Amino acid sequence: MTIALYGGSFNPPHLGHAEAAQTVYNELKPDIFLIIPDNIPPHKEMAADSPTARQRMELCSLAFRKVPGAQVSDIELRREGRSYTADTIDLLRRQYPEDELVLVMGTDMLLSFEEWYRFEYLLKSCTLAVLARDELEEEKLRRHAEHLTRCYGGRVRLLHHEPLPMQSSEIRARLKLRMCAALLDDEVYSLIIRNGYYDALPELAWLRRKAYAYLSESRIAHVAGCESEAVMLAKRWGEDPETAATAGILHDITKKLDASQQLNLCDKYGIICDNAERSHPKLLHAKTGAALARELFGISDEIYGAIRWHTTGKPDMTQLEKIMYLADYIEPTRDFPGVDALRKLSYEDLDAAMALGLRMSLEEIRSRGEEPYKDTVEAYQWYSQEG
Repeated sequence: MTIALYGGSFNPPHLGHAEAAQTVYNELKPDIFLIIPDNIPPHKEMAADSPTARQRMELCSLAFRKVPGAQVSDIELRREGRSYTADTIDLLRRQYPEDELVLVMGTDMLLSFEEWYRFEYLLKSCTLAVLARDELEEEKLRRHAEHLTRCYGGRVRLLHHEPLPMQSSEIRARLKLRMCAALLDDEVYSLIIRNGYYDALPELAWLRRKAYAYLSESRIAHVAGCESEAVMLAKRWGEDPETAATAGILHDITKKLDASQQLNLCDKYGIICDNAERSHPKLLHAKTGAALARELFGISDEIYGAIRWHTTGKPDMTQLEKIMYLADYIEPTRDFPGVDALRKLSYEDLDAAMALGLRMSLEEIRSRGEEPYKDTVEAYQWYSQEG
């Protein structure tokens, strides 16, 4: 029986790792194929913003799920201290005394193999399978493989593959800049964003695709308009445009849900509803939308507040909350008496625009014979006094 081992820090596991694993499967057809995340890498320190070993293992389970036969092992996570490959081989050799162990590695690892801890033991205990990137590299590796065979009796097999040009360290750095979604499996990227690993921020195009799947077709134009308006207001008032865009993209994520679905989400997230909200459940989409956006996309408290208050407003809102409230009101698809004046004022005096927008909202609600929600009344009182 052939048992292949593909180890590494996988921090994060990217499409290049999965492609390499697929090559290993295609070339070796192992009976058992173990993906082994390090606990603590022996020759380098983990980046400060890295997930825990168990969290990286969860990412690996997603990243390698499509590779035939691959199973993610916690064999190194169960040991304390640094993850020396020789210790792992010790354990597996006792478990599989008569079977072939194949240790998968890249070019640099083979060329530095004589620096590994107990490397001679490894050469006696397992076959090395090396992923070569091109013919020139294969020749260099072949010479080194012959050296290891001649001097130590090692067994080395070269596996040719065409690697995807990516490095985990570069991906970690670019995740902070809303980049690299295309270099990661979508489920891996989603988990990274949801949990804020690597201080990652979502690519806005990816976020739109995810958020729009929750919207009715007719609402997408409004949400897109709200995003663009929020970005322009953010630039005008010195807020981060991408933070404003995120709030705009996500603000109506639960809008299409009916009353029972809204109330179910309130129960799920522990949201307390008063009688007015239960009587007018469309008010709830701001609360449930903020909660769902936090669960799915790990949004900050700042964005949570902008979504939470975009419908009713409240006294003493943050600048981003005011921007979101007004963007929702004046985005380009809106067309009602007074909207042009409100648009103009929103770029001249944010608090005065809040007072005007809230007054218009109260008048519209009362014109329908309805009692305005208390948060809107209190917000108007606040901003009318401020003005």
